[in-house]
This record gives sequence, structure tokens and C-alpha cells, in this order.
Amino acid sequence: MTMKLITVHIPEKFLEALDSLVADGKYPNRSEIIRIAIRDFLKDEVWKKERRMIPVLE
Repeated sequence: MTMKLITVHIPEKFLEALDSLVADGKYPNRSEIIRIAIRDFLKDEVWKKERRMIPVLE
């Protein structure tokens, strides 16, 4: 998969939390955490959209 570089502005508290997760060894780096968060968000949004498209039978 080709990766693209983007710039994101986030609150300092978010950055501190990401750094804490990396320091604890839970993730290898900030980028990996952000990729996982975006992936999970998109999965949820796609699932919601697909669910709305299924007709409800009564």
C-alpha cells in the first residue's frame, strides 16, 4: 500500500497521550497509532452506512 504524507494539527494533550502509548511500548510510533485510529473510524463509518442501506423487514 502506498503511503502519503499529511499534516495534521492536534491538541498538545493528544500528542502527549500518543507519546505515552509509544513510551509504554504499546505502539512503535505515533504514525502507527494514528493509522490504526483512522482505520477503525473508517470501518465504523462504512459499517454504519451499510447497515442503513439494509431494508428493515416487519
